[in-house]
Amino acid sequence: MSLDYLIRITGPMLEGARTTVLMFFITIILSIPLGFVITLIVKSAIKPLAWLAHGYIYVMRGTPLLLQMAFFCFGLPVIPVIGEYLVMDRFAAACLAFTLNYAAYFAEIFRGGLLAVDKGQYEAAQVLGLGRWHTLTRIVLPQMFRVALPAVSNESITMIKDTALLYAVAVPELLHFAQTAVNRDFTIMPFFIAGIIYLLMTLVLTLFFKWLERKFKFQ
Repeated sequence: MSLDYLIRITGPMLEGARTTVLMFFITIILSIPLGFVITLIVKSAIKPLAWLAHGYIYVMRGTPLLLQMAFFCFGLPVIPVIGEYLVMDRFAAACLAFTLNYAAYFAEIFRGGLLAVDKGQYEAAQVLGLGRWHTLTRIVLPQMFRVALPAVSNESITMIKDTALLYAVAVPELLHFAQTAVNRDFTIMPFFIAGIIYLLMTLVLTLFFKWLERKFKFQ
């Protein structure tokens, strides 16, 4: 196995890794705020909204992400009457599926974080005369985030690995180029290189979240 060959197959896989990283950042940027909004809706006093949010979480967590991707990529366009208006680029459809799926998981993580905040914190804020917004942003959210951070870290690392599912809907990401090289050259070396690239990406994420955990631990 020559060095020239390794360089030649690594180039396209790094291009595919760009798609992987782009999908990760789009999903993390959209799904975390959406997940928090869903958490607030779950805790809403308006019961129909709370039930709707619970149902959303149940469906998105109870069905495979691959099935959801297939629905948005191939199912929406065949819906009678409105299907022709719902056709999306494969990457955009996959982004939508990832965002909606991970928002449900983050919603449950944030709900657990909110439950971990002692009720005395709310009472103390009320005694101090803080309004609901200041109580939420200055007291509740920092404590919730500190509790939820390890779970958010684990879910984010899972997300970077789940991007390999893009291969199933013909989006050219890292695994796609690795599989293409394997089929063309009859060698498993591209899979090893793809594995190393995934490990490097998860290593960067792990170090970043470890830094965040140390930062919030001492606040």
